[in-house]
Amino acid sequence: MDLIINKMSEEYASQIASWKYEPPYDFYNSSASSEGIEELMELPYYAVLNSNGELIGFFCIGESAQVPAGAEMGAYSDGFIDIGLGMKPELTGNGFGFAFFTRILGYLQVKLHGVLFRLTVAAFNERAVRLYRNVGFEESMRFYRGAIEFIVMERA
Repeated sequence: MDLIINKMSEEYASQIASWKYEPPYDFYNSSASSEGIEELMELPYYAVLNSNGELIGFFCIGESAQVPAGAEMGAYSDGFIDIGLGMKPELTGNGFGFAFFTRILGYLQVKLHGVLFRLTVAAFNERAVRLYRNVGFEESMRFYRGAIEFIVMERA
């Protein structure tokens, strides 16, 4: 799968904000409000396109990839770059996750040479947890935000 990484645009942000995931993944639905679109535009978010130039996903780095409740629990020590990502709902669960995530990691490894990566995932998202483990991430801690358990995973 040949994937292209672009800067976030208002058009991409509007598309992402309109994506709707099926339960239990609806937890990841974005706000289609102007504030939701503005967040995607202002923070370090990137669009991921297929070889036809169609938006298939996105990722972000830094504090925007962290869950605020985790910060309160001490989950985010210095020395790591946090990654957050999302794939177009119609593409999830179809075996594209490995190519999608490894392309993002490869891009970041070149751009941010020598850094350590960390991500936070909802524990119920077993597909994502399995993918992250397969790519070399290991669990470093767990925390709750309300009733939802999160896993913090790190990769050297």
